[in-house]
Amino acid sequence: MTKIEAIIQPNKVSEVREALEAAGVTGLTLSEVQGHGRQKGHSQVYRGNEYTVDLIPKVKIELVVAESRTEELIGVISAAAQTGKVGDGKIFISDVRETVRIRNGDRGDLAL
Repeated sequence: MTKIEAIIQPNKVSEVREALEAAGVTGLTLSEVQGHGRQKGHSQVYRGNEYTVDLIPKVKIELVVAESRTEELIGVISAAAQTGKVGDGKIFISDVRETVRIRNGDRGDLAL
């Protein structure tokens, strides 16, 4: 099993969710997060004063999938989230040792 964590722009959430749903993904976790990568934030002017915004709002999508679907779903997320501009986000992949469904004790792929 694999955990896919994607940090994306907030305005791309609907497109990514719809693409994942169309690909058969039935469950995911979505969190509002803040951070920055290479863009290091930006400056904004508000009421005549300039402010530096160091942490940019992003959305983190997490899903655990069968290892055989990992590359497919990376492609789905990338295609739906990509604008071609700095700040599109990142996808992190990690191995998951075990999954347990709390309701009935199912383990592994059955718990997905």
